[in-house]
Amino acid sequence: MSRLLVAGLGYSGSAVARQAAAAGWTVQGTARDPARAAAPPGVELVRFDAAGPAIAAATHLLVTAPPGEAGDPVLAAHAAAVRAAPGLRWIGYLSTTGVYGDRGGAEVDEATPPAPGQPRSRRRLEAEQAWAALAGGRALDIFRTGGIYGPGRSGFDDLREGTARRTLKPGHLFGRIHRDDIALAVLAALRQDRPPGPRVLHLVDDEPAESAAVVEEAARLLGIAPPPAIPFEQALPGMSAMARSFWSENRRVANAATKAALGIAWRYPGYREGLAAILAEERGQGPA
Repeated sequence: MSRLLVAGLGYSGSAVARQAAAAGWTVQGTARDPARAAAPPGVELVRFDAAGPAIAAATHLLVTAPPGEAGDPVLAAHAAAVRAAPGLRWIGYLSTTGVYGDRGGAEVDEATPPAPGQPRSRRRLEAEQAWAALAGGRALDIFRTGGIYGPGRSGFDDLREGTARRTLKPGHLFGRIHRDDIALAVLAALRQDRPPGPRVLHLVDDEPAESAAVVEEAARLLGIAPPPAIPFEQALPGMSAMARSFWSENRRVANAATKAALGIAWRYPGYREGLAAILAEERGQGPA
């Protein structure tokens, strides 16, 4: 029997766990405090610091927890258990396209060498390398994701809260991926019987877009006026350090090889389709 353990039932991890359980997998997910966590239907909660038996029983392990300054938390707590797991044949690691750094708007594909420019992206690359070293004779899929959005995390929420910004920087594109397309890709990878070794996959949709265009579309769907347009140079002094770091990098992330390898097409190939689906779900007209 195939058993999936999701190390980190956060926003993306919960979506993967939910869809895997619905597809008939036996699914467990870790939480720091299971008494205060909510598991998707059909998913068993496991306390993170007591996850050794769940790791030993797993055939597939998905790691979604981000690394901190001390490194990858799953490796720090459970490297020995992962190494010794008798039936574990696949490991998936959710990383970020940030490992490519700034490319001045040029394209990167799955074979492009990483060149992270931000400390958090360097930590991600170090975690990727650590998992590759630990995986040994197992298949390892490294999922490098763009900006993750979905229900509860979209331009609609920013507009409603009055925090949306329509920053104009022509030619500066961001790659995005809907939460449910992350789950789609991970489940496709889970179902493959792949030889041992690492593989890089890009989880970004087909339409990299300027930030302002996404804000404008969200406002249009809500039937409200978008916030005033602000040139990037004027917006920069008021940005947080995190926002500045995102705007300091510009790249186009290719995904054709990933979709071909997994045999998939995105449910939401661009931000327009993704936003429309989120709004339909909020209004009770789409999947929950």
